Amino acid sequence: MEKYFVVGDIVNTQGIKGELRLMPAVDDIKRFKLLKKIYIDRKGSITEYEIEGVRFHKQFVLLKLKGIDDMTAAERLKGTTAKITEDMALPCEEDEYYIRDLYDMEVVTDEGERLGILKDVIFTGANDVYEVQPHEGKSILIPAIKDCILNVDIENKIMTVRLLEGLR
Repeated sequence: MEKYFVVGDIVNTQGIKGELRLMPAVDDIKRFKLLKKIYIDRKGSITEYEIEGVRFHKQFVLLKLKGIDDMTAAERLKGTTAKITEDMALPCEEDEYYIRDLYDMEVVTDEGERLGILKDVIFTGANDVYEVQPHEGKSILIPAIKDCILNVDIENKIMTVRLLEGLR
């Protein structure tokens, strides 16, 4: 079974010639220029499309896909998810991780206290925020900054953090 990375959501159409407006879920939207194809997931049914064009407008990626040539065809893809296969993804640099590898990771403090499981990544303008669901009680929000995230062990699914004053 093929593994996929979510790269964005098709949120609308753009113009009358079949362009799609995609809200990206990647750090560097310029990476879309490197793609030759993309996979559209419509309620679990995945279809491969050849990319004819990529341009950028505000925070959106505008995609022109082969075979999607008018607004009516583009409308059918509204509300779907854009994905790429694992082999199409660029390798991570040092201290970079694929977001999907962080979910369900055990989060512990630098003092050995088990905080809980990383359940969500919240994307903000300045930095991401990790939502940790403790074994009991309310969620803990931890900013994804070097002062807080000390170590991420993908292989053993353990993240070591330092809680700054006021984070509990």
